[in-house]
Amino acid sequence: MSRYTTVPAISGSALISLLIKKDNWKVEGVNPHGRSLSKRVGNQTLVTTIADTSKSLPEGTLGAILGPKQTQLGKQGLLRLLNDP
Repeated sequence: MSRYTTVPAISGSALISLLIKKDNWKVEGVNPHGRSLSKRVGNQTLVTTIADTSKSLPEGTLGAILGPKQTQLGKQGLLRLLNDP
């Protein structure tokens, strides 16, 4: 298995699956824009909506999803999830 050192192109469905399986996010619903996910962190609940598509997410969209207002993972957090066995 290859080890990622830079953030690869990732589809919305692959990111959703990764967050659910490896970072304990829960699907809260499905809407026209994608799937809404949530995760309780400390005394706050993080919420994000990710397009459920097989197409690669645009770099800006992925950056916003990984940013402080949504998942708070950052690029390093995504790499950690991708490289975690």
